[in-house]
Amino acid sequence: MVAAVADGAPLLGSGAATSRIDAARSLVDTIVVRSIRAYGVNTGVGALCDVIVDRDHQQSLSRNIVMSHAVGVGAPLGKAETRAIMAAAVNNWAHGYSGVRIDVVDTLLALLAADCIPLVPSRGSVGYISHMAHIGLVLIGEGFAICGAETLTGAMALSRAGRTPLVLDAKEGLSVVNGTPCATGLAALALARVERLLDWADASAALSFEALAGDPACFAEDSMALHASPGLRAVAARLRHVLAGSCAIAATGAGRTQEALSLRAVPQVHGAARDALVYVAGVVDRELASPTDNPLLLGPPDRPRAASTAHAVGAGVGLAMDLLGILTAEVAAMAERRIDRLVNPLVSGLPAFLAAAGGSRSGFMIAQYTAASLVAENRRLAAPASLDGGVTSALQEDHLAHATPASLKALQIIDNAASILAIEVLAAIQATDPVAARRSPVSAAIAARLRAVVPPYADDRPLGQDFGRAAAMMAGSAPF
Repeated sequence: MVAAVADGAPLLGSGAATSRIDAARSLVDTIVVRSIRAYGVNTGVGALCDVIVDRDHQQSLSRNIVMSHAVGVGAPLGKAETRAIMAAAVNNWAHGYSGVRIDVVDTLLALLAADCIPLVPSRGSVGYISHMAHIGLVLIGEGFAICGAETLTGAMALSRAGRTPLVLDAKEGLSVVNGTPCATGLAALALARVERLLDWADASAALSFEALAGDPACFAEDSMALHASPGLRAVAARLRHVLAGSCAIAATGAGRTQEALSLRAVPQVHGAARDALVYVAGVVDRELASPTDNPLLLGPPDRPRAASTAHAVGAGVGLAMDLLGILTAEVAAMAERRIDRLVNPLVSGLPAFLAAAGGSRSGFMIAQYTAASLVAENRRLAAPASLDGGVTSALQEDHLAHATPASLKALQIIDNAASILAIEVLAAIQATDPVAARRSPVSAAIAARLRAVVPPYADDRPLGQDFGRAAAMMAGSAPF
């Protein structure tokens, strides 16, 4: 759901969700009237949690939280990333434990429906605060939003969406910036992108295997069935499917005694990535199924309780996104090794660097440099954010899980991996273009789709532009 909304699908409320939201709000109202001590309702936040805020200043507290927490810097998030966070925020409030009024939810939904997306700086979060605070600015008529091709003030964006600026009430400022919507929204988007990317990784590996005339015996069903990994078996079956009917691969038993690991171990590496992805998806699904505000509003209407928890830390999401980054980086690193085998005349049996004519053309020589650079960058990015630690708010918040930064760097790794796979696919197709009739039916269909957007390369244009076109096509559709 979150990834679909990120890509532009509508997000609608429900009567059941409205009832839950209203019930939680009534608990806040009772807490306010009875002056029951509750974090962020009638106290300061962070290290100021023991400072009591009287009723006359609770609206100011909510507004000031949004203002003071909007500390992001750097380039803004993309529209899809911000929409994903907004969808996850609505989901969090809809559990009915946050205590925001339905007006807050409806205003965010109206912005999504109007495709007026807050301008959210990408940098500056150690956990879960600054990105949502910049979204909160627009809710109160401050900040900026992108509406179509226009950058509007928050108040103008609200008007475009048919709403007026909110005056946040008790606890609403804290609920707007709290919880794990930033991490989980970005994580859901990353999951959707990796699922597509792994499909293309299988396809690109098969195309390279065909171009290098590998022996398909290493993917044989009987030997693959001996391993208990469901991911391994699934990848091996996908490789067999792509290669079925190919006249370019070696006859079983007639090829090399043993293929290089970047070819032979595709089921093992891609399968391990798929198995790990199942775990990561489970973590993100559980996070989305859980209220992660702090405090959570509990109890019957006449005995409300604000439970201070640490659900907003998002440690599970941080660890899962670190794992997602690592598995994606590993799959991409293996693809780069296959690219090298395609362009390297010492092992390929193909024209040097897939160039059309001798030394006057370099072909895909430098494309492999690009892939190697992105693999190195991914290696740096794959260092776990979860271990970064740090101390904030005068020792009150003295453990940081860095879930949102983990999600952001996973998305960057995915982008890099997508470029690497685009290079591999184009290189593999370039290698088999001269013998296109020998391709398998599936690889021929994949090649035709790529050739519809990227013609064969003859050192006649900047090659880097081709990678972008191929990556865009691959991001928008499955390989087969």
